[in-house]
Amino acid sequence: MDPIWAATTELWWVAPVVVGAGGASALFLRRRDARTGRTLAVRAAQHDLRAAHQEVSRRRMAAKVARAEHAHLVASGAGAADVNSSRRATRQSERDVREAVTHVRAMRAHLAAARAERARGELPLPRLIAAHDAVLARWMEYETDPARQIAYPAMSDGRVPTTAAFFAAVERARDLRPRGRTTPAEFTAYRDAVSELTRAFDVAERAAHGANGRPLGWQEAVSRSADALGRAADAAASALAAWTRRPGADDREDRGDRRR
Repeated sequence: MDPIWAATTELWWVAPVVVGAGGASALFLRRRDARTGRTLAVRAAQHDLRAAHQEVSRRRMAAKVARAEHAHLVASGAGAADVNSSRRATRQSERDVREAVTHVRAMRAHLAAARAERARGELPLPRLIAAHDAVLARWMEYETDPARQIAYPAMSDGRVPTTAAFFAAVERARDLRPRGRTTPAEFTAYRDAVSELTRAFDVAERAAHGANGRPLGWQEAVSRSADALGRAADAAASALAAWTRRPGADDREDRGDRRR
């Protein structure tokens, strides 16, 4: 018997064992990644990319319909107002398609970033929760520091529109914060809520710190308040001095002294 054929017949069981071991290892890795959430951001990004592709298809179909309707109006000799309105609608639909294609590119970049994060062994959900907590910690500085409360009262005033928007974002992020096993759709919703929370806080902070948009330290704000009070006191003193030095003021004061 051929030696090679003899070795093959004796070791026929090796290939199935190797294939089975490889499949078991892959299954173990997938389950481990699902349990730790390592692939959560990747799966969420893949979900977003599929949704973006579907939106491109939907908008392309809408643009095709708009072009057909415009061509029909032109061919049927419709009025100028209808043709112009149809032309504007067609151009808008084409802009919508370009916007959707740009969104697809952005979702591809997000997917690449999520894959790189997974390759580094980072866990996306703990990172997202940490970002959520960081925004809340920044806001609590305005609630627990008396000097900040005095300098920036708008950060605690729900009647201020930007602060009210921030409070609404706080509630939404709190409601969507994962408390157990998280699906990609839940991760996406929470990720977007944290992004909106961060943006709303930055807007509210800029509004509270003044129209110039530059965040000021509370020490600088208190110093500016003190300077303003000092300038007001100086202005009052100057006005009083000018009043006492006005023409005829000394004569009236002398007559008043003689009467007494």
